[in-house]
Amino acid sequence: MSNLADTPVQHSDLDIAPLLLPALVLRNDAQALKAAHDLAAVARLQAAKRDRQRKLPWSEIEQFTRSGLGSIAIPRQYGGPQVSFVTIAEVFAIISAADPALGQIPQNQFGILNLLQHSASERQKKLLFQSVLDGWRIGNAGPERGTKNTLELKTRITADGDGYVISGQKFYSTGALFAHWVAVKAINDEGKQVMAFVRRGSEGLRIVDDWSGFGQRTTASGTVLLNQVPVDAELVVDNWRVNDSPNIQGAASQLIQAAIDAGIARGAIDDAIEFVKTRARPWIDANVERAGDDLYVIADIGKLKIELHAAEALLRKAGKVLDEVSAAPVTAESAARASIAVAEAKVLTTEISLLASEKLFELAGSRATLAEFNLDRHWRNARVHTLHDPVRWKYHAIGSFRLNGTLPARHSWI
Repeated sequence: MSNLADTPVQHSDLDIAPLLLPALVLRNDAQALKAAHDLAAVARLQAAKRDRQRKLPWSEIEQFTRSGLGSIAIPRQYGGPQVSFVTIAEVFAIISAADPALGQIPQNQFGILNLLQHSASERQKKLLFQSVLDGWRIGNAGPERGTKNTLELKTRITADGDGYVISGQKFYSTGALFAHWVAVKAINDEGKQVMAFVRRGSEGLRIVDDWSGFGQRTTASGTVLLNQVPVDAELVVDNWRVNDSPNIQGAASQLIQAAIDAGIARGAIDDAIEFVKTRARPWIDANVERAGDDLYVIADIGKLKIELHAAEALLRKAGKVLDEVSAAPVTAESAARASIAVAEAKVLTTEISLLASEKLFELAGSRATLAEFNLDRHWRNARVHTLHDPVRWKYHAIGSFRLNGTLPARHSWI
C-alpha cells in the first residue's frame, strides 16, 4: 500500500470520510498537558449548549487531532512521543472536566493503539501508527447488540481474492463517525477474532448517528453497518494474539475510562462551587448572608474535594504502576498488578463522579435545576459513562487478588 497520507479517500454514496488535516507531533509530557489545557479552555465554552442541542463537537475533536494529542501514546520507535500513562490519564481528565463527551470520543483510539503493540505485525504498526501521526483518527466498531455478552461477535470477515470482505452490524461505536479508520472486530473463517481497519468512504460502510443515551449525548456512539465491505489483507490485525501472552491492554484502556470519570467529578465540583458562590441563596436557619458561609455547605464541599483528591491520587498511582510494568517484560503477575491498581482507581472515580454530580444540586439549591443551566448533564454523563463496566466486579477482583492472590481476568474491562 502507498503512503496513506498521499492516498485519496474514495467516497461512496453511503459514507463520507472526515477532512484530513495536518497534525502536530508533540515531543514530551509537558507539551501534551499544555495542549490538553488549551483544548479544555475552548471546549468548556459551549459544552452545556452542545449537550442540550446534541451538537457534535467537530471543531473540538479536530483541535484535539491537530494539536497532536491523538498520537501521544505512540511509541518513540515509531515516531511518537510515548508520554507516560500518568500524563495520558491527566490529559483525559483535563479534557473531560470541560466536556466528557469530547474525552470519550478518542478513548477507543488509545485502547486500539495499545492493542496494536501486542498483536499487530511490524508492517501494520508502522503503517497505522504513522497514519495517526499524520492526523488519521481511529473509531471503534467492536460491541454489538443482541449478543450474550460484550465478547460475543456475529460480524464475519471472509476471504475474497487477495483481500477480505466484512459484514455485520455494530453499536456503541464511539468515535466512528469522527474517524478516518473504523476498527471493526469480526470473526474470521477460522473462528478467530480479528480487527479490520476499514477506511472511511469504503463501499458498503454506513455510520448512523442514532445514539440516544441520556448522557454523553454528543459522542455519536451509534450504529455501524457493514455490507460486504472490502478490506485490504494488510489491514486485518490478528488481535486474538493479544491473549497469547500477559499484557496491560485492558489496564491501559480502563485507566482512560477512570480518567474520564475523574474529569466528570472535577467539572461537577467546580460548577457546584461557582453556583454556590454566585447564585445560591443561604438556608434561612444558617443565619448567614451568603450560601458560601453556610457551615454545612462548607463541610460538604470539603468532603467532596477530599474524595476527589483521593480518586485522583489512585489514578496517578495506577498510571505509575502501568509505567513501571510496561518498562519491563510483562508477566502474569505484573499484568495483574497493573489491572488491580487501575481497578482501585476506577472504583473511586466512579463513586466520586456520581456523588459529586448529584450533590451539586443539594448544595446549589432549587435554582440549579433550571434547564437554562443544564447542570444535570454532569450526573447524566457520569451515570452513562460509568456503566461501561460494573464497579461491583472491581470490588470482587480487588478482594480476590488481595485475599487469595487470584489473578484478574484478562480482557479490556479489567
